[in-house]
Amino acid sequence: MSDPIDDLLDAAESGKSIIKNRDILHYSYIPDIILHRKSEQEQVTQSLLPILKKSRPSNLLVYGKPGTGKTLVVKKVLSKIQERVEKSNFPIKLIYSNSKEETTLYGLLVSLGRQLGLNEKELPSNGLAISVVFKRLLTKIDEDKLNAIFVIDEIDYLAQLVAKTGKDILYQLTRANERLTQGSLTLVGISNDLTFKERLDPRVISSLGEEEIVFTNYNVEQIKKILEERIHESFIPNSIEEPALNLIAALAGGEHGDARRAIDLLRVAGELAERQQSDKVTIEHVREASQKMEENKEEKSLKSFPLHEKLILIAIMKANGSSTGEIYSSYKNLCKAVGKDELTQRRITQMLSEIELSGIISGRLIHQGIHGRTKKYKLTISSEMIKKTFKDDLSLQDIV
Repeated sequence: MSDPIDDLLDAAESGKSIIKNRDILHYSYIPDIILHRKSEQEQVTQSLLPILKKSRPSNLLVYGKPGTGKTLVVKKVLSKIQERVEKSNFPIKLIYSNSKEETTLYGLLVSLGRQLGLNEKELPSNGLAISVVFKRLLTKIDEDKLNAIFVIDEIDYLAQLVAKTGKDILYQLTRANERLTQGSLTLVGISNDLTFKERLDPRVISSLGEEEIVFTNYNVEQIKKILEERIHESFIPNSIEEPALNLIAALAGGEHGDARRAIDLLRVAGELAERQQSDKVTIEHVREASQKMEENKEEKSLKSFPLHEKLILIAIMKANGSSTGEIYSSYKNLCKAVGKDELTQRRITQMLSEIELSGIISGRLIHQGIHGRTKKYKLTISSEMIKKTFKDDLSLQDIV
């Protein structure tokens, strides 16, 4: 009986690979030419140009849906500026952080501080008040006479952290120059949410969005051109069937104009074709890759939920289409079953609204005449997906 591991390794060694450079299919890859974004590149460059003239640029907000090239363009412009300022004696510090990757305000500020050059002793990883951490960042900028540009990607998540903690670091960032005597601080915010400013303190809005640039969605034809460019660099010739390429462009362009999703879909389809030792990526590989990516996205999202949100989802699963009150009653029983203290009904109602924003559940208001109105929720994903994802969680095994 042959060893399945050896069989796979033998096939990989002897079979031919159709992907010649996987790095080009990674979301962090910055191509030499960014297609269909000439105007946006010009606008971002013009906004940050004052730094080359030894002046502070205006704060900049860059909007657009996921996969529209926002981060790509900003990073490319910053790298070009960095190349030029390294030849001058004007102290510039370009700093990038993604607020979605930091779960706390403290962690985000420490990430910015480390890039400014503050070590663990100067800025501990925990234990200080937020105001003290921020003061140390400004002191560093002041003492080194730095002209800092803080690029905060997915800044809408920072706005959420601010709302949860009440520590309005966005206000502090936009007012930082009033506290600096030497050096300056410019904020570049990148957001997937066109409406996130509506949730901000009015004092922040005017100073944060001194300049704004909106990135529109790519259309199907533009996504196809972007894919063709990546295929040329990353795959061996003639390894992607034309119908497969058209389907990837149609799936990504037709739904949301997301070039990053299109490139991810191309990569996963290519990897499936390789595993099956196929000479070409076909429509079947693309369909299989699309289904796999959708399942992975849902699973990853569910696993990231805190325990009480998982309990709420199980409560909804057990009585799909239930009202808030019925869900809360079921949730309380589940808390007893796993030995956890229950949260208040008011907090659970808030959490239901938060989960609804993720798209995993949907709610609708039901009018009950003289009894007022209630909201009923149901899952938008299958019960099997929830069971499959939560069965590895030891605290939930007995209730799913």
